[in-house]
Amino acid sequence: MPCKNTIKQYVEGGYYHIYNRGVNKDIIFKDQQDYSVFLRFLKEYLLPPNHHDLEILRKIAPRRIPINCFVDIDLLAYCLMPNHFHLFVKQKTSEGLKTFMKALATNYVIYFNRKYDRIGPLFQGIYKAVLIQNESYLLHMTRYIHTNPVELFARDGPLQDYLYSSYSIYLGKKKYEWVKPDEILSMFSKGTKRYDLYRKFIEDDITSDQSSKILTDLKLEEN
Repeated sequence: MPCKNTIKQYVEGGYYHIYNRGVNKDIIFKDQQDYSVFLRFLKEYLLPPNHHDLEILRKIAPRRIPINCFVDIDLLAYCLMPNHFHLFVKQKTSEGLKTFMKALATNYVIYFNRKYDRIGPLFQGIYKAVLIQNESYLLHMTRYIHTNPVELFARDGPLQDYLYSSYSIYLGKKKYEWVKPDEILSMFSKGTKRYDLYRKFIEDDITSDQSSKILTDLKLEEN
């Protein structure tokens, strides 16, 4: 029987929680460069095709065939952890997600295997994709993703300082053109106040009964 969430419903306009972990739960990001390369791929695929930054990025890896997913995918939120990653995306075309994830996984595995002189699969099977069909879960999906580093990082500083998630973007601390937080932030009031309200939602309400139930529903499967 196929693993849960490996059989995917590709819906135009659908919202998806995408995740995968290292084979045998091994580390997939060993140092800062690994995180940076994965994020560079996201940036390269999701910027508009005529964006000035792409010329610089493609000089870094001139032999890789360029791929552009700008018209197919909106990246709403992300978090990279040492042995797994989470992406929250909106698929704008019916085939966009498959193209996007194939390019992302393939190119990162090639990079990782070359760097660490290894062969074989890096990820624990094909990526998992959960179609979020309940609109009330969209906001909570970003909470689940952005609170992933709590145990890893809380001892060292504020959650918003974690370098490898989109949380600081949602707080107005950074702005990346290839990350689209506005659809989620529009659920709060307009202007800069929405950043404070989002932070409160993430950090102050995590233990509420409603939040606990929804987060349990959204948790990454263990098998």
